Amino acid sequence: MKAREIIRNGLWDQNVVLAQILGMCPTMALTSSASNGLGMGLATTAVLVVSNMAVSSVRKVVTEQVRIPVFIAIIATIVTLVDMSLNAWMHELYKVLGLYIALIVANCAILGRAEAFACKNGVVDSALDGLFMGLGFTAVLTTIGIVREVVGSGTVFSQASLLLGPHFAFLETTVIPGYGGTLMMILPPGGFLTLGLLLAVKKRIEIRQRNAGVAVVSVPSHCGA
Repeated sequence: MKAREIIRNGLWDQNVVLAQILGMCPTMALTSSASNGLGMGLATTAVLVVSNMAVSSVRKVVTEQVRIPVFIAIIATIVTLVDMSLNAWMHELYKVLGLYIALIVANCAILGRAEAFACKNGVVDSALDGLFMGLGFTAVLTTIGIVREVVGSGTVFSQASLLLGPHFAFLETTVIPGYGGTLMMILPPGGFLTLGLLLAVKKRIEIRQRNAGVAVVSVPSHCGA
């Protein structure tokens, strides 16, 4: 596959959340703040890249009958390593995401990319697919977190320095000083509302692009007539 097609699929056409509607557990549970969404997205991206590369490397060795158990074992091993690394070097983030990091093993997006792409393509393409699928997932989680946090409490990336390290302190911003916040947006209903809004925006953009493409194609035949 062309690199451009892989990148577009990961970021837009086959986006894990907005197109495939996968990974709803972390999408709803960890997007009450942008920092949580960013942290979870980056952890998932790391797992996606490494698991895709590992699956692609053994695709010619593993038989058809046992490929799913082998893929799950590979993903579980990588998730365990990521979980232990976060606990060792990013403990504050681990305390927030710890439960959900382990659940990445059951994230359909990870196994789905292993089954749909990595087991059919080379290591480089699989790594690229994992990277941009993960970045697309991270972008959506962070966007949902920003919307919910701004409307819910008037801040953006609050406690980023505690979750992601002191180097991320510059991200902490108060967007609306003195704003009391809207409690519903930082509760689960806020996640569903925000996701629905993003899905509607994506659908609207795709409809406009499709209509523009139809208009461009129809011009030559009309002029000829």
